Amino acid sequence: MSSTATMKTKTSMALLLRTLSKARVFHPHSPSLSCARCNPLLPTPQSRDITTSRRSFAAIASANSPFRSNLLRIIRNEIDYQSEYAPPHQPATEFKSFSVDDRPGEQCIVMKGKFGEDETIKMEATMFDGFMTVPRTGLDASGRDVLLHVSLLVDISKADGSEDMEFLCSVWPNRIEIQNLYMLRRDKITGQPYMGPKFGSLRYDFQTAIKEFLRVRGIDSELCFFLHEYMMNKDRIELIQWLRKLDSFMAK
Repeated sequence: MSSTATMKTKTSMALLLRTLSKARVFHPHSPSLSCARCNPLLPTPQSRDITTSRRSFAAIASANSPFRSNLLRIIRNEIDYQSEYAPPHQPATEFKSFSVDDRPGEQCIVMKGKFGEDETIKMEATMFDGFMTVPRTGLDASGRDVLLHVSLLVDISKADGSEDMEFLCSVWPNRIEIQNLYMLRRDKITGQPYMGPKFGSLRYDFQTAIKEFLRVRGIDSELCFFLHEYMMNKDRIELIQWLRKLDSFMAK
């Protein structure tokens, strides 16, 4: 090989070695790569941020422990208070000829009964969903009293499958107010059925006759009293159950 060829070969090898060195290409068994695999890597700025965040979170969690304990104590004190002060009783399962189906965890109850041989009555009542204030009466007539409101939906259907009569009512402690009266065909739904006039716009004698129609079916002032007593008890039951669920979540 001539001296010129030898020089070109050495020059090419030198360039190749410099290129490999700059590119950091190593043989799998080279000492440098073996050391890199065995020794832990130095923390990058990102890994330092993650470590700092974890330490901060742990510190916050530790700092919040007294707050969490205090919160649990407050919740449990409230459970004890609600359970001992006017504790709830077992809900009634019937009223007169109606069965009462409570829905634990829900805001309504369903009552079902029959009138005569061919009428089925179904009522859905909510928990308290409104109130009104009225002047206080009696010896202490100063100030105002608060009356709680229960919404009641009454469905009366015939055995022959004809249209149902549906009443939307407001139940106050001592009276039922009919808001609307609908005639509905359950198996035939139209786009915009005529729902009838507002009940209060009907003639007085017509309203009186409809109220009597409901009264003889047990939808009267006694039902008002029953629903308000029932909902007061249900309200306390649901509150205690809600507090217990909150306590269970916070304790985990």
